[in-house]
This record gives sequence, C-alpha cells and structure tokens, in this order.
Amino acid sequence: MPMYIDRHDAPGVSPQALADAHVLDVGVEERHGVKYHTYWFDEENGSIFCLAEGPTKDAVEAVHRESHGLLASTILELDAHAPLNSLFGSLPLHPVGTAYTAPAMRAILFTDVCGSVAQTHQLGDDGHMQLLREHNAIVRSELIAHDGREVKHTGDGIMASFTSIVEAVDFAVAVQRRIDSRNENADVPFHLSIGISAGEPVTDDHDDLFGAAVQLAARLCAVAEPGAIAVSVGVRELCLGKPFRFDDRGHVELKGLPEPTQSYGVCWRD
Repeated sequence: MPMYIDRHDAPGVSPQALADAHVLDVGVEERHGVKYHTYWFDEENGSIFCLAEGPTKDAVEAVHRESHGLLASTILELDAHAPLNSLFGSLPLHPVGTAYTAPAMRAILFTDVCGSVAQTHQLGDDGHMQLLREHNAIVRSELIAHDGREVKHTGDGIMASFTSIVEAVDFAVAVQRRIDSRNENADVPFHLSIGISAGEPVTDDHDDLFGAAVQLAARLCAVAEPGAIAVSVGVRELCLGKPFRFDDRGHVELKGLPEPTQSYGVCWRD
C-alpha cells in the first residue's frame, strides 16, 4: 500500500496530549485499512508529522477525523522509492501512548567536486575517477563519524542528510580540512564545494519530501567557490552558540529561485 506523511501545526500541544491522540488513531485505523507507523514532534514549533500506510489519502485522513478530529493541513503520498531511511535515519518507534519528542527537521547537504569536466580532459577518465574515489572515501568516512546518511551519489558528489544541523556543519568542516591536508602533498589536487540547508519534510508551500530544502542546498553548492561551504540562513541560526564562524556572503542569485537569497560561508580554516 502507499505510504503517506502528513503535517499538523498545533502550537502549545504537549507530548502527552499528542501521545494520547496517537492512541486514538491506532484504535480506529483498522476500520479504514490504515496503519499509522510513527510520528515526529517538534515541541518548540508545534509541528507534527505522521507516517502512515493506507489505501488512499482520504482513508488516512478519515482516521484522524474519526479518532480526534485534528486534521492535517497537508497529506503527501510518498514516492515508493523515496529514501526515507537516508533522509530521516532511524524512525522513532516508541510504545503507543508513550510521550516523546522527535523533531523532523533535517539538514540536507550536497558536495561537488569542482572542475570535473576540465579534470576529465586533463587526466582522462581513469584519472578523474581516481579523484572521485578519493572524494567518496573521505566523505563516506566522515558521514559515519558525524552520523550522516548518504541519500544518493550525484556523479560528481554526494547528497546526504543529518538529524543534527550542527553535525552537518561539523562534517563539512572536517571534509574540507581533510581535502586541504590531502592536497598539500598530492600531485593532483582537487577542491570541493559544499552547500547545506535545513528544513522540515512537508510545508504548506511545497508538496514534496524536503523539496525546498533539497533545492536550496543544491543551489548553494552550485554557487559555492572551490573549497567553500555555503549555508542557508536557517543553518546559521540553528548553529548559534556553537563553535563555528560564519561569513556573511550577502544575497546571491540562485538558479530557479525567484529572488536573491541570503547566504553565509563557514570559516573552516584555522
């Protein structure tokens, strides 16, 4: 059966009240042929996201309507091939009725090996592939160290997600420092651009799984200079009080976005 994720905005709701509502959902879901698997709850923002399996979107909504009447503002049918585990990590699985919070906010990150076309002409396919293998090894080892998840390989880079925005920035710094150290004694240096944004899976303006956050991270990566880490306003704000330094890069034109977007650079050199 199709999988769905829905969004509720309920400022002020408590974790226990939400857990009680989930008990009511589970109590009537079978009548509609639906299975509510889990939910994420950001208490600070009052954002709730439910993951359910059912025959139709209407059936998923009917469970909420019958159980407690708190309907979702958005219900999104997920692509059968959507990499949920890569984007979300381990799903929050707690006994029904147990109060808990598990924010659905994620950092989305892209890496890109700069100048890949020129490298291919200069080094040949085998030489360029060797650099990509080095990139992959560095990025994947740091993903393990920083609890990140590879979503997909993009050809000249990797798309990844993090449950912690701070870990995403720390990962990017670690990767750039390792590449910089590698280049000091390498016959053929290479450089990496990194873009990071943060977002929730579904918003009222974008009916896609992390659609806006994915697009913004990819666009920031595309405009980042070789060796740079470009981040969104949201990433910088979510790192306030952490040991990172940011440069104000001003408003930049990003492909596909109607207006210039404020961006920041992470200062990673000691």
